[in-house]
Amino acid sequence: MDEENNKKGTTTLGLVCQEGVVLATEKRATKGHMISHKDTKKLFEITDNIGLTIAGLVGDGQALSRYLRSEVELYELKRSKTMSVEAATTLLSNIMMGRRMMPYYVGLVLGGVDSDGCGKVYSIDALGGAIADDYVAEGSGSQFVYGILEDHYEEEMEMEEAMDLAVLSLLVSSSRDSASGDGINLAKITDEGFENIEDDEVEKRISELREEKNLPAL
Repeated sequence: MDEENNKKGTTTLGLVCQEGVVLATEKRATKGHMISHKDTKKLFEITDNIGLTIAGLVGDGQALSRYLRSEVELYELKRSKTMSVEAATTLLSNIMMGRRMMPYYVGLVLGGVDSDGCGKVYSIDALGGAIADDYVAEGSGSQFVYGILEDHYEEEMEMEEAMDLAVLSLLVSSSRDSASGDGINLAKITDEGFENIEDDEVEKRISELREEKNLPAL
């Protein structure tokens, strides 16, 4: 197995809010007990209305993101319409089910906003099983994320509240899970499209939440 495929260890999440969907990941990649990379990209824009996060083997996750993006772009080119979030999830599940004898070693979160403005997030396992919920998490630190989301998530949260909650969840996870840390990638998806949040804004949120909640550094 090459070095890229051997990198793993992650916490990722997606949650639905009033204006759309928030996706977030931390940036650490590990090989066993060693931190192999501190700025790993685990959050990908698939189209203007759909994003994907990856947990598990980095190479497998990157390959799946490219595969899904090309298939969605082909669909939209042929049909001149946007693929729904549910359809993209089904497509990705079918891709993964085709590798049952040699599965992709990943856990994925796919989220997006449909043409009616409704946000959706799905958790997708290594064999293509997909579950929709108001919030989902994947990766080695997901149990800590669920602890925060179960306590703090509210239906119809505003986008700013949802982004803060996503950051808080990853801060808590990174303080307890040794395979998570080294910063946060954050994105929001609304009916206006996909937007990666700038690092400066994320760092400001981290600093404010760390001070407010008395959390340790990542």
